Amino acid sequence: METPPTDGRRGGPRKLSEAEKAQARNVSLRRIARLFTAHRWQLAVVTAIIVASSIVSLASPFLLREIIDVALPEQDLRLLVWLVIGMVAVAAVTSAFGVVQTWISTTVGQQVMHRLRTDVFAHLQRQSIGFFTRTRTGEVQSRITNDIGGMQTVVTSTATSIASNLTTVIATAAAMAALSWRLSLVSLVVLPPAIYLTRRVAKMRRVITAQRQRELADLNVTIDEGLSVSGAQLSKTMGTGGVLVERFTASSSRLIDLELRSELAGRWRMATMSIIFAAIPAVIYLSAGLPGTTGTLSIGTLVAFTGLQSTLFRPLTALLNTGVSIAASLALFARIFEYLDLPVEVDDPVSPVSLGHVRGDLRFEDVTFTYPGNDVAAVAGVSLDVPAGTTLAMVGATGSGKSTIAALIARLYDPTGGRVTLDGVDLRDLRLTDLSSIVGVVSQETYLLHTTVRENLRYAKPDATDAEIEDAARAAQIHDLISALPDGYDTMVGSRGYRFSGGEKQRIAIARTLLRDPRVLVLDEATSALDNTTERAVQKAFDALAEGRTTVTIAHRLSTVRNADRIAVLDHGRIVEAGSHDELLAREGRYATLALAA
Repeated sequence: METPPTDGRRGGPRKLSEAEKAQARNVSLRRIARLFTAHRWQLAVVTAIIVASSIVSLASPFLLREIIDVALPEQDLRLLVWLVIGMVAVAAVTSAFGVVQTWISTTVGQQVMHRLRTDVFAHLQRQSIGFFTRTRTGEVQSRITNDIGGMQTVVTSTATSIASNLTTVIATAAAMAALSWRLSLVSLVVLPPAIYLTRRVAKMRRVITAQRQRELADLNVTIDEGLSVSGAQLSKTMGTGGVLVERFTASSSRLIDLELRSELAGRWRMATMSIIFAAIPAVIYLSAGLPGTTGTLSIGTLVAFTGLQSTLFRPLTALLNTGVSIAASLALFARIFEYLDLPVEVDDPVSPVSLGHVRGDLRFEDVTFTYPGNDVAAVAGVSLDVPAGTTLAMVGATGSGKSTIAALIARLYDPTGGRVTLDGVDLRDLRLTDLSSIVGVVSQETYLLHTTVRENLRYAKPDATDAEIEDAARAAQIHDLISALPDGYDTMVGSRGYRFSGGEKQRIAIARTLLRDPRVLVLDEATSALDNTTERAVQKAFDALAEGRTTVTIAHRLSTVRNADRIAVLDHGRIVEAGSHDELLAREGRYATLALAA
């Protein structure tokens, strides 16, 4: 009876969805084979080596027959020496072939693994922000590490194992038939039940493997949530460390059960086959002694045949086990192909437009956007015109759509209606790399890499000089603080920047964006974590840098937007007021109400 997969978050049983069941069943072997297409010549060489090795190895039983039937009875020492030398030579040649075969096949397998890993990583890099908000971080990591890692044995050795064992089986069967076709029939009678039992075991392994990989993903999620800096801080402040340990322990226990079931699945069936295989030689000896066959076989032929029979069943068993491994690995391939088949929601255009000299005219034309799964539009019918070199400020209550508009400018999402243009060109007609060099974003959620301050800043411009890095830091009012550190710009910021305060992290992020010298600046609550004194200093830097640039500022503090050329007031995704600071105050509308409450 199968144990149902479980939800790693709650510890209870979780039923497989129909999509998951179909995914585990329907993986094209042809698609898997295409992974090896680029290496067909290496695989052809490996196949040739395997065939040659199989043919050479078949000489041993015939040499043995000659030793038993001729050399020993006739006491022909010279023939005996040559036959023994021949047997040693066969072993040496097949061993050399095996080394070369392993080297080539492992190289090919590792290259296929490398390509698979990089293809998945590159494809996920192209996914929209929506994918990452919908997907657990630990799930993504599990697909790239656990699932692809679990496929390694199959990818690196399965193809050569199939070719080697299949060639050996065919060649050995032919040699057995040449020695005695009657005894060959006795030996091969075990094949039908062996194939049937193997198919049963393969189906069991495949289901269990899919469950095990999902449990590993849940385990990764627990690790990510409990041992990241933010997760550890949350668990300590909420006192939930014990709950996390219990959750991790339960998930790990379920994983033990699945690992055991995976290893033991069908073992009693395969043990039955091993007993049958072991009994075949006894049946052969019995057959050789029956009245119809007595005297028709020499002792040497009988010994050579039983040797071949053992040689046959070893690759045959390996071939059947390889089939089981392939069937189990299909669950892993299904999970990887699921990610590779994800549609790219925000992608480069087929025929991209090059802007050349960028002026920075930004325009929203009746733009509507609804997040997937939501019924209410986050932005509805928004039309904005931000001429090049001007400043637009957006204000409004939380959830009014300000950050969504900022995300649309950076093309983190595409509008579901209307369009956003830059110098008259729809953002969807621009290359993403070109757009990222034009639009610089500083958001309220700062992310710093676990490396030095210098490398965090250089992340925005890999070829930036130290002087450029320091100039950007000065503009963001953070240079003096960095220089005062014992290691200066070579100070490690720590995981997610926990070496610095919120305001310091934001100023580093501002410097990182400014280092790219973008034509359009989007400041999404960029000064929200700064104290009043620091905010005024950074705002002065922004005012200087905004000259000649198009700047879109989102802020709750009205003091940071009063000097904007135009202010748009949003409510439930719509623009309810627009104008300058003085104009909006004179209207005594929503903006005036916000100003009085500030």
